[in-house]
Amino acid sequence: MPARAGRAADVALDFVSALDAGRAIRGGQISSLELTTRMLDRIGQHNGKLNAVVALAGDAAERARAADLAAARRDWRGPLHGVPCTIKDCFEVAGVTTTAGSPALRSHVPARDAAVAARLRAAGMVILGKTNVPMFNADWQTYNAVYGQTNNPWDVTRTPGGSTGGGAAALAAGLTYLEVGSDLAGSVRIPSHFCGVYGHKSSLDVIPLRGHIPPPPGIPATPPSTLPVAGPLARSAADLRVALEALGGPDGDEARAWRWSLPPARGARLADYRIGYVLDHPRCPVSPEVGDALAATVEALRKAGAQLTEGWPQGMTAEDQFDTYYMLLVAHFVPPVHADQIPALRQRAAVQDGSYLARYALAVTASDAYMQAMETRRRQARGVWQAYFRTHDAFLLPTALVPAFPHDPAGTPLLRVLATPRGERPYLDICFWTSFASLAGLPATTAPVGLTPGGLPVGVQIVGPYLEDATPIDLAGRLADVVGGFRPPPGF
Repeated sequence: MPARAGRAADVALDFVSALDAGRAIRGGQISSLELTTRMLDRIGQHNGKLNAVVALAGDAAERARAADLAAARRDWRGPLHGVPCTIKDCFEVAGVTTTAGSPALRSHVPARDAAVAARLRAAGMVILGKTNVPMFNADWQTYNAVYGQTNNPWDVTRTPGGSTGGGAAALAAGLTYLEVGSDLAGSVRIPSHFCGVYGHKSSLDVIPLRGHIPPPPGIPATPPSTLPVAGPLARSAADLRVALEALGGPDGDEARAWRWSLPPARGARLADYRIGYVLDHPRCPVSPEVGDALAATVEALRKAGAQLTEGWPQGMTAEDQFDTYYMLLVAHFVPPVHADQIPALRQRAAVQDGSYLARYALAVTASDAYMQAMETRRRQARGVWQAYFRTHDAFLLPTALVPAFPHDPAGTPLLRVLATPRGERPYLDICFWTSFASLAGLPATTAPVGLTPGGLPVGVQIVGPYLEDATPIDLAGRLADVVGGFRPPPGF
């Protein structure tokens, strides 16, 4: 390829989907090495103001050459063959520093790939490096003492979200073609909403979490799980589906006993879909600038012929499901308290005033019997949703009550507040809208649906039936036809 034509092809491919990049490689428009070099050049050019990509894989060019040699032999690994990607810095990648944002792991260089990293390679992808996270993935902003703060490419004074904030920022800025993240409290969906990309929280246990930190390195994360999952982020819904097909299925010993396949989407056009929705709730009022974009999305779906029904599933109380989720989140995934703190926390737990602090105190001091009751409520919540999806195909919700907010590293998440047009809200309200899919183990896709009047992205959350991940992904893709999809942020 002549040098000038090659450069022109590079520019034209900066913001295309991963599938389109793969087609360009297969069609001879560009090589994997050229595309990988282009992404590394863009990282060098733009990453300084974002700090999204924090550790590069030293073998990226070598693996891109290997992908090109395999292509020359017609040894194609799939539609993503040779395409550069990144991975969240909580998944171990052999030979690449993996910190999970913790100073204690500053020098941790794994000898083995996490399951998702191995599957990216098996699909023929080239891992460029790691993207930034908050320490141990425990915030809805992205900053840590190892690599510092990551900025949102739409407004560098604002957060890209967390915990897959680095990955969402890199995708939006055109520094990678695909990202793999993890989601316990909206960690894939909220950054996708804040940065204007697509993100998919997979059904519980579809994608193996072996090699994810936490738990500590060397401890396998084995199912059955309760809340956390892995999931892809991309610039198109079609990329989410092909990534899920590459990443999903049992790992290790489990692969001896069972196989996973992705059920087809329930619809072939928007008019096929029976969709429920709730766009606001007194427990977590949605900012009008977000709510207006979501209301316009519902109206666009209605005009396209989708069948829409407003209201929660029968038998569901949103407050009860969120409280159950929050109790399980704190009890199982927040570090234990010191013994000398327990008496004061028990006193605080006795005064249940509805605050997050009171619920936190209850969760960390609750008896085993109480937590078993919460687990029962979790299973009941899945039953309520599964009954709903016998008569409906998807459910639309906000992803978060606000768009990307200014950086706020002060204090702890338990004590911070969010400024909204409706007044200050507790910081932990940020996970209210993502909690329902997490509690029930359901698939949920966040799709970009427009911008606020201030120019910040808004994403709608599409929840689907358990194990039918293709349905919310398909609906997200078809939604782009009526409201638009990904758009690059200015300046990149």
